[in-house]
Amino acid sequence: MRGRRWAGVLVALAVALPAAGCRSSSSGTPAGSARSTASGPVSGYGARFLAVGECSSFGTAGFTEVPCTSERAAARVVARYDGSVADGPPCPATTDFVLHISAQRASGDGTIPQGYACMRGLEPPHPGDPGGGGGPRTIVGDCVYGSGHGQVRETACDGSGKRAPQYEVVAAVTARARCPESTALYVQLGGERPVGCARRLR
Repeated sequence: MRGRRWAGVLVALAVALPAAGCRSSSSGTPAGSARSTASGPVSGYGARFLAVGECSSFGTAGFTEVPCTSERAAARVVARYDGSVADGPPCPATTDFVLHISAQRASGDGTIPQGYACMRGLEPPHPGDPGGGGGPRTIVGDCVYGSGHGQVRETACDGSGKRAPQYEVVAAVTARARCPESTALYVQLGGERPVGCARRLR
């Protein structure tokens, strides 16, 4: 039952928020980011709300921290940072989605600062895996399709997404000149190797 509920949550998040595009010309942003923002009261079990290793459950009005052994647990925190995503470190490569946490008062005493948690589902499917068709980062092994205006969006490499894959990112390098000769598209990945070399599939 948990697996079915988790799959439904992922679909809802993906539909509610637009995926970022990657430019095939000079620059772009990672595709396939799924996000959720805390709304209403939140509750936690540790000294820090949604600390690394803790789990979350989703509801109709927001999300809460729950024991990872609970049937309500859907995803585990793999990294946690204060501040905004734009100013902070990137999530690990195989993160499934990012939870954006608003600054607010916690249950009882204390406050929760603005931050974000990098989440990994407790059960598959994992959209953040290479070729999975989602996640906040585009990584080697992911596939994309042209979405118009010189941009691309991530989609599942196995063809199970709404759009068929057209390119696969086969390497991450420091500069375009280091891409293989078969490269048909450059995708900005960020990090120490910011250039993604993609080959044409169709």
